[in-house]
Amino acid sequence: MNSRERYLAAIEHKSVDRVPTDIWATGEVWRTLIDHFGSRETAIEQLHIDGTAGVGPKYVGPTLPAVPEGQTINYWGMRFKRTDYGAGTYDEQCHHPLADARSIDDLEAYRWPRAEWFDCSLMRGEAAGKRPRQAVACGYMAPFYHHNLLRGLEQSLMDPFEDPPFTDHLLGRITDFFIEHHRRMFQAGEGLIDITQVTDDFGTQTGPMISLETFRRFYRPHIQRCIDLARQFGIHVMHHDDGSIRTFLPDLVEMGIEILNPVQWRCPGMELEGLKRDFGGKLCFHGGIDNQQTLPQGTPDEVRAEVRMVIDALGADGTGYILAPCHNLQPVTPLANILAMYDEAWRYGRRS
Repeated sequence: MNSRERYLAAIEHKSVDRVPTDIWATGEVWRTLIDHFGSRETAIEQLHIDGTAGVGPKYVGPTLPAVPEGQTINYWGMRFKRTDYGAGTYDEQCHHPLADARSIDDLEAYRWPRAEWFDCSLMRGEAAGKRPRQAVACGYMAPFYHHNLLRGLEQSLMDPFEDPPFTDHLLGRITDFFIEHHRRMFQAGEGLIDITQVTDDFGTQTGPMISLETFRRFYRPHIQRCIDLARQFGIHVMHHDDGSIRTFLPDLVEMGIEILNPVQWRCPGMELEGLKRDFGGKLCFHGGIDNQQTLPQGTPDEVRAEVRMVIDALGADGTGYILAPCHNLQPVTPLANILAMYDEAWRYGRRS
């Protein structure tokens, strides 16, 4: 099997020749891997990483406003500041463009992004070129997360309680853009796109960030619209959701998600055997190798042991699992542990 066949077979619960693998990593980690292997392509080849190939449109919209030195801005008007923590450098949000909005009129005065700001004309050729070797991924729809980014986390959590009509209108506008933007992308790459993300972050390390009732009342209808759009084009739906999100899984599975990432099994309710038992018939699990303790702090032997444990649990039936770290590999992770993770996945995950 090639990488695309193996990756899609796991998603579709078909037999695989070995457990497929993926990688998410910070820029610093990629530089370490490139220094070690000589190039990104050689690293992927030597580590036997299947992964996906991403495609997307070109931004051709209005010129973005100038921002202070050291900051960047995106087409939503969100600003980010490059912040060095010593062990890694990250773009931290420093401006939420709708933080001060108080009414629906304020929301309507905001310059909402438009699908016309993106040129999709080259996407089909790009997807066709990548698809023979890897599964093609396109798109990212996240209503709850963008609510957080536009309003600020604290205010976004208060909005449903302080002003339900305001919240409904805001989420509707966010999702309206997602739908039209992604419809154009999916049409441009129709028949060539394998996976899209309909994703959010409802969990913390100890439990849900919002109640199931709040999820169902405010967010589920908008997320459902995004899932339905992907399914109309025959595209598999990946859902990224950090932390303890067991509460939401029955709803999300019912709604149509097919791939669950990152599976932080040390969080309450995310025990591997229980997830496989209760949802393994409908979900393909993606991730699973602990990125907070084992990878940065463990030994190579401990990493290998965890790889075997997670494969045994999430790939117990020989499919339905794509091995990857739980979110981005961080600069504090020793190179030896990264090499051990992928080597053990290659050795222990082989089925033939």
